[in-house]
Amino acid sequence: MIWLALGCVWLVAANILALLPSHDNHWFRAYVLIGLGVPLLGGIFYANGVWIGLAFLIAGASILRWPVIYLLRWVRRTLGGARPS
Repeated sequence: MIWLALGCVWLVAANILALLPSHDNHWFRAYVLIGLGVPLLGGIFYANGVWIGLAFLIAGASILRWPVIYLLRWVRRTLGGARPS
């Protein structure tokens, strides 16, 4: 139960931080939120199961969508760069 409460606090804090102005386009805040969110997400998965964990994963990815988009672009560029002729 504590993991769900912490996850909800993380979601509210992420939304509040996104509303505040930033000089670096929120990247430092995104790194801090990712650093706090990954272990939190692991605890949510462990304590509450896959479906609730996936719900929090989707909610977190929707808040931190630009880091996710850049990660997917990097993976696509890395894996798709060496195509056989």
